[in-house]
Amino acid sequence: MTAPLVVLAAGGTGGHMFPAEALAKALIARGIRVALLTDERGQAFGETLAGIEVHRIRSSRLPRYTLDRVRAVMEMGLGALEARKLLKGLAPAAVVGFGGYPSIPTVFAASLARIPIVLHEQNALLGRANRRLAGRAQAIATSFAQVKYIPAAAHTVLTGNPVRPGILAVRDVSYTEPATTGPFQILITGGSQGARIFSEIGPPAMALLPPELRARLRIVQQCRPEDIESVTAEYKAAGIDAELSTFFSDVPARLSACHLAITRSGASTVAELGVAGRPAILVPYPFAMDDHQTSNAEAYAQSGAAWVVGQRILTPKLLADRIAGLAAHPDSLSRAAAAARQEGRPAAADSFAELVISQIGARLGQPAVRTSLKDIAV
Repeated sequence: MTAPLVVLAAGGTGGHMFPAEALAKALIARGIRVALLTDERGQAFGETLAGIEVHRIRSSRLPRYTLDRVRAVMEMGLGALEARKLLKGLAPAAVVGFGGYPSIPTVFAASLARIPIVLHEQNALLGRANRRLAGRAQAIATSFAQVKYIPAAAHTVLTGNPVRPGILAVRDVSYTEPATTGPFQILITGGSQGARIFSEIGPPAMALLPPELRARLRIVQQCRPEDIESVTAEYKAAGIDAELSTFFSDVPARLSACHLAITRSGASTVAELGVAGRPAILVPYPFAMDDHQTSNAEAYAQSGAAWVVGQRILTPKLLADRIAGLAAHPDSLSRAAAAARQEGRPAAADSFAELVISQIGARLGQPAVRTSLKDIAV
């Protein structure tokens, strides 16, 4: 008997693609076959996984302007036709959508074919693509206990957001609060959208700290290439031990060693902090779609796992005062680390896989099926 097939619908961005890959591994381990329908950015998916079929279909974002919007809807309509043809040939037992506009054509086509659908929402508010698709899904897997814009009638299951294997290993390393006279290690990361503000605020903030605390600091910071020279000079002038790079290949090890992380609050970042059990100062990226990083940060910090500082109010003095206060009361860092660990969901991939398997062959009441593509643009 041929093993059932699950189709994953995801765009090529890391925020969608990593959970898709983690789910694929968990499903394959359970004897389920997996295929991916994606846009041109997702072609590298599954290179390390045997037996993954990857199919590219048309998709498009929905721009503001009417003419461009009409073209985008037409492109997604063509993508839905491509997906419908592929689904007919693949005959999947279920389809899983990971949000983002590239998932819309495949999930839409699956709903027309009455294939069970599971959506995955990484953030603390339902993304725009998932909002359009929520009424077609039999279940929505969430990363947060409370998610904004979830329809009241939706069947939600808190699975968590899968994290990298290296981060899972950090969970086995207990957090040790900094001694009042020992090194105080701070990890500052933010990617291209976060590194600039941290490069501007970080060095002057650290320079405002008392000399005895500056001497204890061990800074590991991600910077843009154009900022490394100036940031290095600022830390050196302040007498602060700092290691800077545009990219760290050993983030799990750096996270394991840090006493405090200063970072953005993307869904993957927050999930990794929780699984690792490390305290953090979160500075949400204010220009993210629907300001979802603020929602993530606020939802995550409710338990005391982190401190949230809005970018618009972030100043060197504010950051310096917060770091000085935490250094003076290291027990507060330990409490935050414990709260973070409670928030972490190391079994997210397995929980997600079990939810998907529960939908295979399930005889659930189907939502009303629309026969027009016009609702995609609502």
